[in-house]
Amino acid sequence: MDFCHQHNLVDQSDAGRERGYGIRVTLPAGDTLRNVLGDDWERLHWYATEEERDEAFESMAARHGYYRKTDSPTQVLEKISR
Repeated sequence: MDFCHQHNLVDQSDAGRERGYGIRVTLPAGDTLRNVLGDDWERLHWYATEEERDEAFESMAARHGYYRKTDSPTQVLEKISR
């Protein structure tokens, strides 16, 4: 698989690895960002091991320092597996 941008979510060295553990990111019902992204928007992130997935899940669930104090991120994270 060719990669044209360094910011792609998959590292080139990991592109061929089997990934059976994932995180589904969606928006809650009534979230105003659905007006922009659509009601069926979701993003899937896949990992080779359950440990990698769980580590990424904790990182994604943490409140990051770049949010303003008044910001309340509303993404819904769900652990999934194939």
